[in-house]
Amino acid sequence: MISANNVTLRLGKRALFEDVNIKFTEGNCYGLIGANGAGKSTFLKILSGQLEPTNGSIFITPGQRLSVLEQDHFKYDDEVVLDTVMMGNARLFEIMQEKDAIYAKEDFTEEDGIRAAELESEFANMNGWEAESDAANLLNGLGVETELHYKLMKDLNGNEKVKVLLARALFGNPDILLLDEPTNHLDLAAIAWLEEFLIEFENIVIVVSHDRYFLNKVCTQIADIDYSKIQLYSGNYDFWYESSQLLIRQMKEANRKKEEKIKELQEFIQRFSANASKSKQATSRKRALEKIQLDDIKPSSRKYPYIDFRPEREIGNEVLTVSHISKTIDGRKVLDDVSFILGHNDKVAFVGSDELAKTTLFQILMGEMEPDEGTYKWGVTTSQAYFPKDSSKEFDNDLQIVDWLQQYSPIKDVTYVRGFLGRMLFAGDDGAKKVRVLSGGEKVRCLLSKMMISGANCLVFDEPTNHLDMESITALNNGMIKFPGVILFTSRDHQIVQTTANRIIEIINGKIVDKITTYDEYLASDEMAMKRQIFQVRDEDAEDN
Repeated sequence: MISANNVTLRLGKRALFEDVNIKFTEGNCYGLIGANGAGKSTFLKILSGQLEPTNGSIFITPGQRLSVLEQDHFKYDDEVVLDTVMMGNARLFEIMQEKDAIYAKEDFTEEDGIRAAELESEFANMNGWEAESDAANLLNGLGVETELHYKLMKDLNGNEKVKVLLARALFGNPDILLLDEPTNHLDLAAIAWLEEFLIEFENIVIVVSHDRYFLNKVCTQIADIDYSKIQLYSGNYDFWYESSQLLIRQMKEANRKKEEKIKELQEFIQRFSANASKSKQATSRKRALEKIQLDDIKPSSRKYPYIDFRPEREIGNEVLTVSHISKTIDGRKVLDDVSFILGHNDKVAFVGSDELAKTTLFQILMGEMEPDEGTYKWGVTTSQAYFPKDSSKEFDNDLQIVDWLQQYSPIKDVTYVRGFLGRMLFAGDDGAKKVRVLSGGEKVRCLLSKMMISGANCLVFDEPTNHLDMESITALNNGMIKFPGVILFTSRDHQIVQTTANRIIEIINGKIVDKITTYDEYLASDEMAMKRQIFQVRDEDAEDN
């Protein structure tokens, strides 16, 4: 068990948490949710002991081991991959190192023998002889192939490092597992493996994630951070959402009935207070009126942007023709003879583990990169708006937000531009912020404002949900569903892909598999084949390297 007892954390005059009391018990997976800035990651740090609260305390059942998903991807660069995973159980790894040091001695003493025996006993009790195979199984399950296990961490790419750090957190069956955005940078096969791992995990899991599908799949309870408090709800994310909305509706309905009763009593008092025969009744009703109090319904601290992509013109039948496009990057053929035609009703999700291939295709289609071979042609009635995966160049200037957006607006009226910013939660003086200093989520909302103000009828999104909170993801999801034009997109958000796409294009070894289907139907029919193909891509890449 792990619990927070009267925990308060103050940042200056602001109380991020105040008198929080919550208990997390064995056998449950808790989804920790809240608006951006509510303190989800901060609370995990308090639970893990990385951050001291202003007041209150954290209690962990004595003898239980807590494991945390590390966020510093460079911390273990000089360590071997397999060792990095086993370091997740610090005591076990210490025993392994001390044993090795003793056995490496040339002058092995009797004291060394006694100490080695003690270590061997403790090592066996901790299932130490299975440690390397357990670590390797975790790595393989997450898609880190065996040939990488004995390389240094610095030799791995970013996505591979993320998987190693996740394996490190999972290693050794910890009693309490704290995971902050564990699905970031994972491919579909790795996310599916992690979901099954957590479903079968019998101890305590507390997870922060913006992936609604993931939370629905693994969580047994939701811990909602709002108004500096944390409230527990049984069930998964969807159950929390429906429960919270139902509670608000019930409170509003109760208040409505109280307001009607107040009005009725006030009318009676006004009519009969001067009437001697009715004076007692009027006094009685006056007392009843004084006792009625309307419940204070606080609006949630969550704020939902309003995302509405409205094309200026209707799209014609000819949208996009891609003919035999190929592209090689750093000696690897990421696109190999790719051809497809889009119709005016298509909303296409591009899937597959090769993120470089998907990004390269989008960059070619948006004119940011030339193909080695092949051509593409947008229809004459089309206009495009693009959300790039890397938008750093967009914000490498000292413009204020309102001036930054105005340069892309067909109408140069400041009030018009501020209207779009307001929809994206940039109200009042927020428009005067310089784009260079914006947070990741604010930059994403700026880019979405740019896409809305363009009036384009073809939208291209390359991982638009990165850095967004769930409220913004929900708003984006709704905007994509309502959009009457064509969409080409990649996203790790299962729910966005399932509710938006009517066509799936998978990129495997640079070639495409094109299917008119929903995402869930695609996964149900080809999930195992997809996994085999993903690992085939990894194997071939490893051979090439």
